[in-house]
Amino acid sequence: MIKRSVIFAASILVCAFAAPAARAEWPDHPIRWVVGFGPGGANDLIARFAAEGVGKRLGQTIVIENRPGAGAVIGTAFVAHSAPDGYTFLVGAASTITNSLLLKDLPYADSDLVPVGMIAVAPSTIIVHPSVPANNMAEFIAWAKAQGGKGVNWSTAGNGSTPEFVAEMIKEATGVSFTIIPYKSGGDGVNAVLANDVSATSEASIVVLPKIKAGLLKAIATTYIKRISIYPSITTTAEQGYPSVQIGHWAGLYAPRGTPEPIIQRMNAELQAALKTPEVQDKLTKTGIEPAGGSVADFVAFMKTERQRLSDLAAKMKVTKEK
Repeated sequence: MIKRSVIFAASILVCAFAAPAARAEWPDHPIRWVVGFGPGGANDLIARFAAEGVGKRLGQTIVIENRPGAGAVIGTAFVAHSAPDGYTFLVGAASTITNSLLLKDLPYADSDLVPVGMIAVAPSTIIVHPSVPANNMAEFIAWAKAQGGKGVNWSTAGNGSTPEFVAEMIKEATGVSFTIIPYKSGGDGVNAVLANDVSATSEASIVVLPKIKAGLLKAIATTYIKRISIYPSITTTAEQGYPSVQIGHWAGLYAPRGTPEPIIQRMNAELQAALKTPEVQDKLTKTGIEPAGGSVADFVAFMKTERQRLSDLAAKMKVTKEK
């Protein structure tokens, strides 16, 4: 009888301490958004602009944490295995839905992540070093073919990243093959072109437009569905006769599986609200980024379509070691 009384009293004590914790409002301390690429790339920059706006709405700081490497596998795995408590999220890219198509023995399953919402799309632009004698797709393809056995080096932001898909799309459309040189971020890949370590790549508007305007890089075409609003002189691949070379650098938010649904819905709502504020829209559009947004269901539908569209290309792509 005494033993039962002690257990009963202890249980009351535990409940008394647990009740305040259960009633604690989310979020009650800073939140972490993990970017699977190094600083300076499209996803990193989009994440920082959006995080500032969302953080203000939530009343908590959102810290951007870069965990680059292995085509974003390192950062993605970290989030997939994090506690589903609403304080760790992933800012994912195309690799989030294509790595499982490209790589075996991933340290996580696709189902370990749940979609929260789309953030934005940065139109991709094919760029070359100024020494390359080409100003449009036709001239670039002709020049690349003329290199013969030498081939043309093409930098990417890691295996399965958007630049790698652009290279594969060009190959499918023209027969031109590139030597893929993967780096840990889009910024690193662009720096390789600036240094003339590689001849070309395709990177997000936010990364390349300042360098194009400064004459440090040459723009060949944008692979987005329309011209970049703040730099309309760059024509699209479709306008130049290559409609199948089409993709954008998108960024979307994911949470570890098991994250409470009310937290996912609240984060989605605050993200979409932040994207509609003049402050966030101005920061994004001035750099050539298109705010996206939409519900969780919208993001799920987009992921399904993109995975189907890119699966055939992914099957033909080879995984190489990052620089």
